Amino acid sequence: MSDEIATNRKALRDYQILERYEAGVELRGTEVKSIRQGRLNISDAFARVERGQVWLYNLDVQPYDKANGFTQHEPRRTRRLLLHKREILKLFGETQIKGLALPVLRAYWKDARVKIEIGVGRGKSKGDQRQADKEKADKREAQRVVASFNERGRS
Repeated sequence: MSDEIATNRKALRDYQILERYEAGVELRGTEVKSIRQGRLNISDAFARVERGQVWLYNLDVQPYDKANGFTQHEPRRTRRLLLHKREILKLFGETQIKGLALPVLRAYWKDARVKIEIGVGRGKSKGDQRQADKEKADKREAQRVVASFNERGRS
């Protein structure tokens, strides 16, 4: 059972997601405790393949309140993502193509571990974003009309 921690709606708006990958993330104890308190921000987070590993940048885990100065973590430090070697090689190949990025889509609990879902995404242009927003608004309006029609039929 997965328990949602955070969702990056900005990435879903700005990128056309081609593929999704589930990755573990290498965390320190104070980071896990801070995430349990809900002090995680993934809105600017992205991944990059470097030196045969996948690294996570700009994941903001706020400091844990009850930790002392020696065990405290740095909020925006670079963290390693845990993936299989074939997945890393595939991501490396895909990020070499112009215009593809690895945004973080969501963070969630899987058993007692924090998992990160990253996507291989192509950036949307402003026109594409407007078109997607218009389609969403049209769909919402159609659902309202159907709901009001169904309500009139009941009374």
